[in-house]
Amino acid sequence: MSENQEKLPIQDRSPDQAPLDNRIAPAKSTAVNRLRQGSKYVSLLLLSTVASCSFGYLAAKEQLPTSIESPAVANSPVASSGSILATANNSFITQVVDKAGPAVVRINASTTVNTRSATDGSDDPLFRRFFGNGSTSPNRSTEREIRQGTGSGFVIDNNGRIITNAHVVSGASRVTVTLRDGRTIPGRVRGLDLVTDVAVIEVDQKNLPSIPLGNSDLIKSGEWAIAIGNPLGLDNTVTAGIISGTGRTSAEIGARDKRVNYIQTDAAINPGNSGGPLLNAAGQVIGVNTAILRGTQGLGFAIPINTAQRIASQLIANGKVEHPFLGIQMIDLNAQLKEDINSDPNANIKLDVEQGSLIARVVRNSPAASAGIRSGDVIQSVNGKPVQNSNQVQQAIEKTKIGSSFPVQVRRNGQTITLNVTPVAAPPITSAQE
Repeated sequence: MSENQEKLPIQDRSPDQAPLDNRIAPAKSTAVNRLRQGSKYVSLLLLSTVASCSFGYLAAKEQLPTSIESPAVANSPVASSGSILATANNSFITQVVDKAGPAVVRINASTTVNTRSATDGSDDPLFRRFFGNGSTSPNRSTEREIRQGTGSGFVIDNNGRIITNAHVVSGASRVTVTLRDGRTIPGRVRGLDLVTDVAVIEVDQKNLPSIPLGNSDLIKSGEWAIAIGNPLGLDNTVTAGIISGTGRTSAEIGARDKRVNYIQTDAAINPGNSGGPLLNAAGQVIGVNTAILRGTQGLGFAIPINTAQRIASQLIANGKVEHPFLGIQMIDLNAQLKEDINSDPNANIKLDVEQGSLIARVVRNSPAASAGIRSGDVIQSVNGKPVQNSNQVQQAIEKTKIGSSFPVQVRRNGQTITLNVTPVAAPPITSAQE
């Protein structure tokens, strides 16, 4: 980790309240503790200007530094090399903006919070010097403060449905949508999913301009990427770059409580871009802009549109999304970790494989516990499909159905065991937990 990157602590949410993920659980084994201490953490900024939270929302009133730290699916064509040499009057980027730009909107979210203020001067620094910061005053009043936040979004159909990020509208008491033509209209949150950070907003306007959706499964590194959004209140800002990578896991970018494999791009995105579209050279949405890494340049991340579309369809149909939950915490197993654990006198397990997902903890009374999964087991396959790491386990379980049993094959003390697990709906994540 570079010196200018801040460490992001492991989320301290209680495991029995958290969805399945690959966070590292506390363990008595010193080998596991060493792994935890040596893990790579980065600081993530979610790109709305809503109130700050545990891993990097930028507050609306925060002073930003000069260097910002902060339904059919079509094929995804690659821009031909000739596009690069297109004339200024026929630029493919200009064509994409002309086609998609009218469907990109600004999301304005108002959140009401309760604050306490003193009426006797106890908030004065001199008062606190003598009486301490922890002193309480009988003359403190509770006030309601309205905080304004902004993000981006894009219209996906003729019924006034808009996709954006969940963190843009989470907790909002009032939402409005500003169209490209300057009109501001009321919006309502149809549903949001904090696990994937996808939300759907509805407005009472028919036949608004919409953007066609691409196929994010087909994109490749090196293809063009065009971002449109409203960073820092600068509406309809356009930036361009390339797809820098695909399949970036939640753990890799520091969003350990999410279930997303992100698209990485170097197209410039900044606070206020959250929820805006990432487009290919054909003007199709391939991702939903979401986050950047603090202290870096050219490291932006977007939710693949196939993931966002799947979640949005459930939100439109049901107003919510239920994710399968097993109740396990996992660590990626490798040769070094195997050696550390096997040589640790305090470890009560012995490993004979060096690839798979090592179970660090099983939540009491969880589906995993009921199925007989134990700490120290190494998951080798899920529902008949081999897995090599915790992310693959997570993605495989995400595809299962709540209430339907499926086999999990584990390696335990030199033996291969198959256990049948029946997932339940994951406990909901609240905006305060996020």
